[in-house]
Amino acid sequence: MQTRESKRVPDVTFKTRTDDGWKNITSNDIFAGKTVIVFSLPGAFTPTCSATHLPRYEQLAPQFAAEGIDDIICIAVNDGFIMYAWEKEQALNHVKLIPDGNGEFTEQMGMLVDKTDLGFGKRSWRYSMLVKDGVVDKMFIEPEVEGDPFEVSDAETMLRYINSDAAIPECVAVISRPGCPHCQRAKDVLAARNMNYNEIVLGKDIEHPALRALAGSTTVPQIFIGGKLIGGADDLESFGV
Repeated sequence: MQTRESKRVPDVTFKTRTDDGWKNITSNDIFAGKTVIVFSLPGAFTPTCSATHLPRYEQLAPQFAAEGIDDIICIAVNDGFIMYAWEKEQALNHVKLIPDGNGEFTEQMGMLVDKTDLGFGKRSWRYSMLVKDGVVDKMFIEPEVEGDPFEVSDAETMLRYINSDAAIPECVAVISRPGCPHCQRAKDVLAARNMNYNEIVLGKDIEHPALRALAGSTTVPQIFIGGKLIGGADDLESFGV
């Protein structure tokens, strides 16, 4: 994988799906006159992409905006229908999903890889970049090792590159269950403290055995902050007070 720093991004047209139907978006539409973060990943709905890579960029969007970033773009070699469905499932307010269905942008970036052994066909290697007015300022490319490394294309690495002194809020995850009043209370506490969180729904995103392995319990909610188990809603209310 070769860096494209100081080079212009490829000039392609992305066929996107919106609430109003199909819409063509060009590279010029995305990058001209803007400072943009792009991160690319193997595919929508895949575990690391859905649980970590995309949500953390969404969570840190206010910090990026404060540093002068105009847009955050996620590109994957998936079709418009898939990316549209993933956007809805992730309930995004900041990150924009762009489908590179034919892999044209990814191939011209030199990041198209063969994952036919997994039944994926051609996909993007995982990377991130800072683009200023269509020119790549910085790229973070995952190391060329077996599997799907996720070490340098994360949101924190990009934010530290832009501003090494930027305050980075802790990553927060809430394991919840639909209709659970204590789960709602925990989410209300986080909202009141302006703490963005990634919600993991029991029975949909995680099952009881995995919950027990992570939290030592099958009760909800279970709140994790900075990778550490805080506990339930009562524990959260007293946390940091």
